[in-house]
Amino acid sequence: MASLLAAKDSSPIEDAEAIMRACKGFGTDETMLVSILAHRNEAQRKLVRLAYKEIYHQDLIEQLKSELSGNFERAVCHWTMDPAERDATLINEALKKATPDYKVIIEIVCTRNSEELLGVKRSYHSLYKHCLEEDVASQTSGDIRKLLVAVISTYRYGGDEFDENVAHSEANILHQLVEKKAFNDDEMIRILSTRSKKQLCATFNIFKDLYGTTITKGLSGSPIDEYNGALRTTIRCINNTQRYLAKVLCHALNDLVNEEDALSRVIITRAEKDLKEIKDLFVKRNNATIHDTVARKTWGNYKTFLLELLGDE
Repeated sequence: MASLLAAKDSSPIEDAEAIMRACKGFGTDETMLVSILAHRNEAQRKLVRLAYKEIYHQDLIEQLKSELSGNFERAVCHWTMDPAERDATLINEALKKATPDYKVIIEIVCTRNSEELLGVKRSYHSLYKHCLEEDVASQTSGDIRKLLVAVISTYRYGGDEFDENVAHSEANILHQLVEKKAFNDDEMIRILSTRSKKQLCATFNIFKDLYGTTITKGLSGSPIDEYNGALRTTIRCINNTQRYLAKVLCHALNDLVNEEDALSRVIITRAEKDLKEIKDLFVKRNNATIHDTVARKTWGNYKTFLLELLGDE
């Protein structure tokens, strides 16, 4: 369920003209920008961007980048983008870091359905003139590369059906690999990268029933390295997306100096999907609403913008 309360009778042309007025003259009327963009859904934002381009012969994203700055600029620009374009941009930014942020890549790839991921790959190719798999392979190495390329390249079945016999068999295979600490075995990566999410959830549940622990706890009992962490992130994103993202928000709000991007990324990418469920899980985990926590720990128009996307408590 989405949190966003979009305007019912907005006019893309009027919105584009109001945005231009907000950007003209000395200083930018950031309050006006928030009042418009934070209350337009995906389809409405797309029309506003098209109208802006047609009227002023300039991309709205580029206009916003030139007018705004800091976390507020990043949040507003990411929100205004087409979702596939946004995901492609976020992945590219993660790859450009001194040490590529594999958690962001896994979060995006493993929480999107196959059609959405296909759109991300198309947008990435259009924006950067490379294929996503090529850039991930060139910017990573070793077992991390093998895992990332595998989960990006897959086209998972998206239905609800699963095979319980396969789930039993593969739960046994995963347990044997965990016991042997053979985490980089091809079978581990094959199962995680090719099976549907419903099939994997069934496998993880049977693993827990048979062996009395979750597979992620089995991985946690071993020396933690980057690849091991990537495996656990992959499993958590697939097994319970909302719970994983609630945890990302919790960590971000406890370390905004280093995790500010994660805060806006989760709110922006899930506002029109399942942010209500994520907010509920956040309350259970922290005994406080994310609305109140964001209000206490952020400031200015950035805070106002995030709170508008979060909607009512």
